[in-house]
Amino acid sequence: MHFELGKLGKLKKCMKITFLGTGSSLGTPIIGCKCDVCTSNESKDKRLRSSLMIEIMDKTLIIDAGPDFREQMLRFNKNFKLDAIILTHAHRDHIAGLDDVRPFNFLQKKEIDIYAENNVIVAVKNMFFYSFDDTINKGVPRFNLKTITNETFFIDKIKIIPIRVFHSMEMFGYRIEDFTYITDLKYISDEETEKVKGTRILVVSAVRLKKHYAHFNLEEALEFIEKINPQKAYLTHMGHNLGKHTDLQKLLPKNVEPAYDGLIIS
Repeated sequence: MHFELGKLGKLKKCMKITFLGTGSSLGTPIIGCKCDVCTSNESKDKRLRSSLMIEIMDKTLIIDAGPDFREQMLRFNKNFKLDAIILTHAHRDHIAGLDDVRPFNFLQKKEIDIYAENNVIVAVKNMFFYSFDDTINKGVPRFNLKTITNETFFIDKIKIIPIRVFHSMEMFGYRIEDFTYITDLKYISDEETEKVKGTRILVVSAVRLKKHYAHFNLEEALEFIEKINPQKAYLTHMGHNLGKHTDLQKLLPKNVEPAYDGLIIS
């Protein structure tokens, strides 16, 4: 699929979007689970922890770096290029892989920019405390931490709009041009919903069929998609009890698809 998003002067900015992982916090298959999804041989039913790669204007941006970050970079980042990581929130399934920026430090001979709000920055400093120990000079990941707020920010000329949502904690989704990515979503205010309207491509989480205390289930995700009315929507952060990819697709409107690891929109 090819689409052009926005304009910079007379130049149209094209994005290549790769789903690095589309699973929930436990991934699929879940260790020890023998359900039909976890034992499926279909590649689209195997879901690493949720993460996204965006290639735009000669920049490679990653949203979230969970425990599967190393495997995702080996499988899907064929150019081994990384300009920045943008974090949604501080849960381990979204930040635990940051230690594996070390090869990029070596390859690119620089620190990796990490964009996140203050509480996430604090969590990164606590989890990766050894990276901030001045007595350790080698063998640790090097970060250039950049604090963001609920205000538009730029990575070079790339405009990024944070979208405040609620999970079991406050967190951010992000909009870049006509593309919006929101994971781990349970509640979004009307004010923040306005930031999403006009989106052509929307990615939103749907963790399971039954109601969940901290996540959209499928029904809630579809209601939100209908409200936004994008040209195309994809589901991510899917748990094993959402069902198999092929069975789930049958439940969805024509403009909605379950994403899968390795899916490219470009």
